[in-house]
Amino acid sequence: MTTEFLLLFAVGFVAQLVDGALGMAYGVLANAAMLALGLPPAQASALVHTAEVFTTGASAASHIYHRNVDWRLMLRIGFTGVLGAILGAWILSNVDVSAARRFVYIYLLLMGLYILYKSTRIAAAREQPAGWTSPLGFVAGFLDASGGGGWGPMITSTLIGSGHAPRQVVGSVNTTEFFVTVAAATTFFVELGTSPIEHLLPLVLGGVLAAPFGGWMVKHVPARALMIAVGTLIVTLSIWQLLRAFGVT
Repeated sequence: MTTEFLLLFAVGFVAQLVDGALGMAYGVLANAAMLALGLPPAQASALVHTAEVFTTGASAASHIYHRNVDWRLMLRIGFTGVLGAILGAWILSNVDVSAARRFVYIYLLLMGLYILYKSTRIAAAREQPAGWTSPLGFVAGFLDASGGGGWGPMITSTLIGSGHAPRQVVGSVNTTEFFVTVAAATTFFVELGTSPIEHLLPLVLGGVLAAPFGGWMVKHVPARALMIAVGTLIVTLSIWQLLRAFGVT
């Protein structure tokens, strides 16, 4: 095994472990690694979404097994999320939208800070999904495909910040992500062709091996600790991405 293979395997494993436990970050972490290897944004996003077809499938099975899924919430965000992913993948394949990422990172930074604030005063969990979850699914799916990652940070942060139960949010978002990812990967395949197998294989292997642990972790981590972890992760990633976007790092 080459050093690059082992590095990408580790990236896939760690990214999926974090994503399965917190409902976010696989796309952001893996996409950053692909860009660091010199892949263009469209090809990097296509590669990550192709790998996610396998990792999100395994993660979804884990969350379903541990009963972390709110099926009503999943249906609300799933249909529109798929539509947004198709549109975002098509646009990224044909138009340069990299400038819009800065606004996304600023939004995520604010949401991360808001979640950290909410973790100090957790409200009663909603019994019904909020009415705006369907439009949120569309926006999150679009940003995920066009920005190379963002489904989890965008939708998980917003849902938890609005009072939805963290465990059901993480499980539902991870399960829905499988369908959103399939839609994005299929669109990228039609527009750009296949992804390089030497990059795809280690990402898939690492992610699939880590996926079963996510469902177990989110089932046993307390809600307050989960919210603090989610908020801290979003703030850290957002600041790092903003620094990169403005050429500071």
